[in-house]
Amino acid sequence: MSTIINRMIDNTINNTENHTLNIHILKAAMPQLTANDLKVRGIAAIESALADQTEATISVRGKDRFVVMDMAQYHYLRECELEAALIQSRADLTAGRAVQESVEAHMARLDALVNNTAH
Repeated sequence: MSTIINRMIDNTINNTENHTLNIHILKAAMPQLTANDLKVRGIAAIESALADQTEATISVRGKDRFVVMDMAQYHYLRECELEAALIQSRADLTAGRAVQESVEAHMARLDALVNNTAH
């Protein structure tokens, strides 16, 4: 089980590293919209920018401020986030960094933590 989790963590790390290394290349290829484009052309500007790419940046006063993306890309990124959280949770369980207790015991432990930090 821990071998599978380690392999999943390694895959996630490698994918993240590959993504990070390619950010500069992707940014150069990513279409850029300006706030004025949006004012003048509205949603048509976004549709045009996303015709050949899954993401586009929106700049305001010359600085990149926002990213728009198609829904398929958004769902893919959300799935990656959720998978990474699941992998981290499984690793925490495997490493013993999780507590299994009843609701009552959990609430009592939280109350004790709050009371200890309040003083």
